[in-house]
Amino acid sequence: MTRPRLAAALVAAATALLLTGCVAGEGGTASTSTKDDSGKVVTHGGTLTIDYATYNPLSLIIKKEGWLETALAKQDVKVDWVLSAGSSQANQLLSSGSGDVASSAGSAALLNRANGSPIKAIDEYSQPDWSAIVVGKDSKYTSVAQLKGKKIAAQLGTDPYFFLLQALEANGLTAKDVTIVNLTHANGWAALQNGSVDAWSGLDPIMANAQVTAGAKIIYDHPDFNSYGTLIATEKFLSSEPDVAQTVVNAYEHARAWAQDNQDETVQILADAAQIDPAVAKAVIDERTNLDIPGTPGQKQLDVWKTIGPGFVANGDVASQSQVDDALKSIIDDSFAKAADASAIG
Repeated sequence: MTRPRLAAALVAAATALLLTGCVAGEGGTASTSTKDDSGKVVTHGGTLTIDYATYNPLSLIIKKEGWLETALAKQDVKVDWVLSAGSSQANQLLSSGSGDVASSAGSAALLNRANGSPIKAIDEYSQPDWSAIVVGKDSKYTSVAQLKGKKIAAQLGTDPYFFLLQALEANGLTAKDVTIVNLTHANGWAALQNGSVDAWSGLDPIMANAQVTAGAKIIYDHPDFNSYGTLIATEKFLSSEPDVAQTVVNAYEHARAWAQDNQDETVQILADAAQIDPAVAKAVIDERTNLDIPGTPGQKQLDVWKTIGPGFVANGDVASQSQVDDALKSIIDDSFAKAADASAIG
């Protein structure tokens, strides 16, 4: 997959992109549970706490359409939506015990699993080309090699951060050769604009918006350095409320089909949620986000994550390779995706 450059025709006025986190409620726990005649758990009451994110278009569709609220109403399960501004926030939502399901880059999910977070990958929502190394419109830098000794903004524990590490290595540098400034994706772009950093490891849709509205330039792009968009959930939630978890995955598979059948509506939903021009949202969906992938996590994802894992240890993000290896063996629970029934939603 290659990244087509945004056409000049896309250059139009767009509102500033605002991505701020919301305060999470407490993670949903079932008030009661019973078993049906087949022995399956049926949850009654409680709250499902789930995130939505502009880097996860399927989450935006599900939230807007209200499919989870409708599907879970008969069980009196409420839905609490929490905005994630990046994979770090998504993983923190779960590791803190404040949420049940969240949207993460596969790399960030693996990192957190390796460091002891009790999470599982239960569905794949996209194969994105969402990260790249970006400089300002008037920057003199045209290559990663020229950034030696410079400041680069990246949010630690997210795909753009791991993309940056791989980009540095591919260009003969290491993290020690630059100063990595830990900023949220939106703040990283702001820092690039005000000159606080020399480059930014960006994330769509902020990055696409930056290109269109401010002339930001991509100086390094490598689609294979991006990990998959992965839906993660806590082990506690999966074991205590498997029926609710199945409903979530059903909704994601329903949304995947809906997005492909309703492309214009999908673009508008992203544009509204991210506060960007529809032309920018269309470029993100059409050129940088592959939603037409199998939802079941498996070997394809593991192959990508295996290439990223050693970098965790090399850069001090994980103490040992054995932790990464254990995480690779245990992070996937494909049972919900394999049993997904998109027709059960809607």
